[in-house]
Amino acid sequence: MNSLISAIFFTFTVLIFFTSCSSPNKRADLAEKTYKKQSKESVELQKFYERTSKRLKSRGLLRTDNGAKDSPYNAKSLSENFLKIALYDEYKIENGSYVAKETKSKLKRWKNPIIINIVHGETNTRKQIEADTKIIERFARRLSNLTNLPIEIGTKPGNFILLFLDVSEQKRYGKKLETLMPLLTPSMAKAITSSPRTTFCSAFTLTKSPKDYEYVSAIILIKSEHKNLMRKSCIHEEMAQAMGLSNDSKFAKPSIFNDDEEFALLTNHDENLLKILYDKRLQPGMGINETQQIVTKIAKELLSYKNFTLFNTIRRD
Repeated sequence: MNSLISAIFFTFTVLIFFTSCSSPNKRADLAEKTYKKQSKESVELQKFYERTSKRLKSRGLLRTDNGAKDSPYNAKSLSENFLKIALYDEYKIENGSYVAKETKSKLKRWKNPIIINIVHGETNTRKQIEADTKIIERFARRLSNLTNLPIEIGTKPGNFILLFLDVSEQKRYGKKLETLMPLLTPSMAKAITSSPRTTFCSAFTLTKSPKDYEYVSAIILIKSEHKNLMRKSCIHEEMAQAMGLSNDSKFAKPSIFNDDEEFALLTNHDENLLKILYDKRLQPGMGINETQQIVTKIAKELLSYKNFTLFNTIRRD
């Protein structure tokens, strides 16, 4: 991962049962929220992230366009990028902690409908909560359209949780994590409560067992110190990765699944990755050898439409 900015994705193979630690209704209980001031540590972290965001933008990074004009791709590169991003894991556990070590994996995705719960820490303002909710609602609809999977923000305990916490809240969130996920692994809890400043956001997905490749739950951490584009970028990348695109590739372009941080938001290239992942010709548990020819065929089909060039120039939030 880039030393300045990193979005981490982990997969866990344990069964999680959800219980409600709050009342996660569709509008995140805005009327009940009490805004609290940030700690000194949180204020300093926010300034660090603001400086980092400005520095990346000054280098022409964090682009919000689709990259159609200067980053063309074809069926061959799309299929190769898919195999690298969907069939490899970026991190593994060593001595109870996560280390960056790419390992070959199997195809993993969701089968059952996704119900999203949004949990905001107390330093998030009402205005920020409303903005986050609108972005998540819109992006959830986009992901649902791409995957043909029902995805909605729920009025009951869900299986896809987004946490917006500042650094002080993260450190104290261990017990609440146990309530959200009773079978939470120590490694996952540590990754959330002790997340370093160089990790901007992270996603964790879970399956029922090591031999099961269908996701049953996910939890995403987005640090409340992020504002504006960086915050939206984290929402896009982590929600998309939690759908089953668990790795990054330096060759993927135009894409948010690339450590170079050139693109901030989901691109048309990334939309096609999701379409391939949820194509019915592929099945959870397939490996690279099983999927390669199928993926190549799907990629050619996706890029053969006459309206592809026009479609690729349109950015959708």
